[in-house]
Amino acid sequence: MDLINFRVGQKTISLKILDILLTERYENNLTSLPNENKSFIGVKDYMETPTPIFDLGIVLNNQSTNKTNAELTDLLVEKEKDHQQWLSALEHSLLTGTAFTNTIDPDKCDFGRWYNSFKTDNEDLQNILDKFDTPHRELHAMAREFLDLQKTMTKENVIRLFEEKKRQVFNQLIRLFESAREQIILDYKPIIIFTTKDGVTPHIGLLVDKVEDNINVKKEDIKPLDKLTSVGFDVDPQTKNMMRGLIKMKNKHSLLLDPSAIFRPEHLMRHEAEETEEYGLF
Repeated sequence: MDLINFRVGQKTISLKILDILLTERYENNLTSLPNENKSFIGVKDYMETPTPIFDLGIVLNNQSTNKTNAELTDLLVEKEKDHQQWLSALEHSLLTGTAFTNTIDPDKCDFGRWYNSFKTDNEDLQNILDKFDTPHRELHAMAREFLDLQKTMTKENVIRLFEEKKRQVFNQLIRLFESAREQIILDYKPIIIFTTKDGVTPHIGLLVDKVEDNINVKKEDIKPLDKLTSVGFDVDPQTKNMMRGLIKMKNKHSLLLDPSAIFRPEHLMRHEAEETEEYGLF
């Protein structure tokens, strides 16, 4: 079976090529309609046919990728401001002789704890984040360095050296924060996948982050989900109904979806899983 893989947040999903009519760049130009399904984001014409569009980020991750990216961008802005305030507090301590009470350990500040635990599949973003470690540690090392220097040097010389070091280290961090935020924005180029049941007319559109690759799989490559979804965790009816199996890839899995099962108003009203063992897999 020929499939196309798409990225949705941290997940990879697969659709049969025969289920896809067209993919196009999402331009945020949908027509809104009243609906209680939070994943339904509007209507878009395909060949003069109004087609409902669903955000797979909301379906699979409970939050749109756009919102996730916005929250990450805001967090980076906040952490940049935190370190600006940290530097201001250190400068105030050096000027006045008052105790410096902020965290000196780079692994224990809020950014350091986040940085050490954050993971992303975005290689370009990860490359930028990898560059944070050295200047971030140098910045925190400035506290011990200059608090020691003030014991043997005049205040004027300490402040002069502090200003020089601050320009070198903090300006590098500022550029990295800016680059990381820009990369998050630049990397998000969502597309709409127009799907079909009959190969001609549109059924629904799915909003995803990007196209990944084409694959061909055999029947034995697709692992059933019935045991996974029956014990250990809950899956809402809409999501459970469209999942058709897991496909093993290099170091992760892709989730095979049946787009024809996503939008069925009568099914969603019943909130019951419909028995759909056949998906025309082979």
